[in-house]
Amino acid sequence: MRILLLPALLLVAACQSEQPAPPSKNSDHTNIVLILTDDQGYADVGVYGAAGFKTPNLDALAANGVRMTHHYATQAVCSASRASILTGLYPNRIDMHGALFPQSERGIDTALTTLPELLRRRGYATGMFGKWHLGDLPPHLPLQNGFDEWYGIPYSNDMWPTHPSNDYFKFYALPVFENDRVVDSIHTDQSNLTTELTERSVDFIHRHRKEPFFLYVPHPQPHVPLFVSDKFRGKSARGLYGDVIMELDWSVGQIMEALDENGLTDNTLVIFTSDNGPWLAYGDHAGSTGGLREGKQTTFEGGQREPFLVSYPGKLPPGRVVDVPTMGIDLLPTLAGVAGAELPAAYPLDGKDIWQVWTGESNQSPQEAYFFYYNRNELRGVRSGEWKLHFPHTYNSMEGRPGGSDGLPAETEQRTLTEVHLYHLINDPNETTNVAQEHPEVVARLSTLAEEMRADLGDDLIQAE
Repeated sequence: MRILLLPALLLVAACQSEQPAPPSKNSDHTNIVLILTDDQGYADVGVYGAAGFKTPNLDALAANGVRMTHHYATQAVCSASRASILTGLYPNRIDMHGALFPQSERGIDTALTTLPELLRRRGYATGMFGKWHLGDLPPHLPLQNGFDEWYGIPYSNDMWPTHPSNDYFKFYALPVFENDRVVDSIHTDQSNLTTELTERSVDFIHRHRKEPFFLYVPHPQPHVPLFVSDKFRGKSARGLYGDVIMELDWSVGQIMEALDENGLTDNTLVIFTSDNGPWLAYGDHAGSTGGLREGKQTTFEGGQREPFLVSYPGKLPPGRVVDVPTMGIDLLPTLAGVAGAELPAAYPLDGKDIWQVWTGESNQSPQEAYFFYYNRNELRGVRSGEWKLHFPHTYNSMEGRPGGSDGLPAETEQRTLTEVHLYHLINDPNETTNVAQEHPEVVARLSTLAEEMRADLGDDLIQAE
């Protein structure tokens, strides 16, 4: 069942009260901080094997909490991935595919109940500082979808006049929003944007220290074009990309310090992850998958497996490493459960509560399988347990090809899987050896799961045959 601007949903949404519950004392609630980076690779954090730069604050977050090693973005592209985090739904179910362009008529549907809306009904203050990318026209902006305040940019930071292909795209200056109003435009330099978003995030914590809050920090970096402030420029052996990651790590440290200063560390859950894998075509301006196959815009592991750290002192065991598969769709139901918020009543969620996976009470995902879609509605793969099955499809590859340099991309090569490929991800995390013929029973089981999902969401690849 897709959810596409259905009148019944609009009616239900209109009938649900938007009046927040009276806030209790902060100590009685769990504050939630969700930090999301853009195009950061799986191996671009120290504890995941980063080389050429250090991430002491992220490493400390891992030491004090839980590190997930098999967490997936729902799609390997900006808008789709972000939509699923905030709704708990597969993005193609709600017609959120690809990366939205400026002035797009598509955007997140106000009939849906977002994570900040759920939390606001529980009395939470909700603030966002960073990149939105779920529609830049009303009613698709953050304040119409659950946030009390927003400062940042409406779409990717490369959608501006200096884009390498701007003669085709014809982008304008990059707008900076404060709430629903454009307050500035970025014409040439984004060097101070990470610092500004961090300072605003810290200020939000100070202002709301006496009430429960949800702070969402979706950084535009390290999406190209790369920019870093003077305080980190030239600091890493990895070059500009490493400098950018070091500043993002500093940002995490500033947020953690603000929580500590306000006595909020012990009742705040903090998550750090990325929206999808690295844009490998950009070479030295792209991140690392740590050997995982391919990157952004593909359904291979390098495109969708992300670093994921979650800390909640006293509630989650420190230093725990979890190999259980999870996905971005699982965040809304999990965080709603932590906050004691009611789930949407108008429709079922795709995501499941993974709290017990984080705590160690369960070593099994509550999902029988995760489904890897791309483009508008192409089901390209299924992950179930230790196995991942790829269906025949065409993709843009950077495997074995040199990337670009100095902010200019290299060309990708179009390749096609002509048969199903099965990989045992524990023994073969880099997806190098197709074992479909050796395990026909696994292929049959995962194919059956795929058919069930196709009956629900469809599949453009099948329909095109």
